[in-house]
Amino acid sequence: MTGPRFSFARLVAVLIKEFIQMKRDRLTFAMMIGIPVMQLLLFGFAINTDPKHLPTAVLAGDNSPFSRAIVSALQTSGYFRITTRTDDPATLERLLAGGVVQFAVEIPSTFAHDLRRGDRPALLVMADATDPAATGNALGALPRIVDDALAPLLEGALAARAPRPGAVEVRIQRRYNPEALSQNNVVPGLVGTILTMTMIIMTSLAVTRERERGTMETLLAMPVRPTEVMLGKLAPFILVGGLQVAVILLAARVLFDVPMIGSPLVLALGLVVFITANLAVGFLFSTLAHNQLQAMQMSFFFFLPSILMSGFMFPFRGMPDWAQVLGEVLPLTHFLRIVRGVMLKGNGLPEVWPDLWPLMAFLLAVSVIAVKRYRQTLD
Repeated sequence: MTGPRFSFARLVAVLIKEFIQMKRDRLTFAMMIGIPVMQLLLFGFAINTDPKHLPTAVLAGDNSPFSRAIVSALQTSGYFRITTRTDDPATLERLLAGGVVQFAVEIPSTFAHDLRRGDRPALLVMADATDPAATGNALGALPRIVDDALAPLLEGALAARAPRPGAVEVRIQRRYNPEALSQNNVVPGLVGTILTMTMIIMTSLAVTRERERGTMETLLAMPVRPTEVMLGKLAPFILVGGLQVAVILLAARVLFDVPMIGSPLVLALGLVVFITANLAVGFLFSTLAHNQLQAMQMSFFFFLPSILMSGFMFPFRGMPDWAQVLGEVLPLTHFLRIVRGVMLKGNGLPEVWPDLWPLMAFLLAVSVIAVKRYRQTLD
């Protein structure tokens, strides 16, 4: 017995039914449109592997035309943006360690005198090399920028003394990652990205799983408040996140020889806040989603911009201003600065506080919204 013949009318009916289902599942339809658009905008406008206008601090002990020409050339090169001028070397160190600037340039007080004598004065350039991709192109262009800045001034009587390229010795110090090892940047960042992915996904499934399995009635029948339910569901995952961190840090030390210069207690404080913030996001998604598929979709929609706009894959300062503003909202952006600062720079609580308090504010805001969204009924 053979089945019915192929019917174009039945095919059209099935197609119409699928489009109706797609229309009803608005979240899935939005993901189908939203993710390609987000990828197009991020990769087309926000992602830049050649960062420009990087914040730079300058200590000019010499106020001669030569030093002014160098500072002006740095500014106009496009790679450097002079944000701070100081006469205190300790300030340079503090700004660099805190991540406020990407470069610190120090011009000695004898710069012009040594140059006129025909010596090769040293120009010290310190770079925050925790992310080698953010500084590589700028440091590569630096000697040429200095030579071009001094060329118009090395004329007449000075032409015979220093007419050639290399009249100035550009001393480059790659701080915190002298060998520009990519694993020193990537492995600490993996702590944040893995926690973001796993914590949000696991928690976002917590409430939706109970709703699908029919165990929500039992939970709702219990005399518990929304805050108690939220804390009770988040606490076990904090321990799981701590176990994940321990495994990653052990592998980072044993397999990749990534240093731990700072205090583990400071890093632990940042980890607890960061893990809890991600768990709160997952709990919020679980209150919004009607099933586990939607919870997974929301988690991915949050994870994609986090990994692209936080500075994990691409230099954060290479993105345009509007993308950096959006990136500052993401908890992963601040945690990457904390974990890299503690592990590679030895930062303490004062240095990590500018990124710790935004994490706390994010945690508070998302927690309040999640508790309000949590429903004690099955409606």
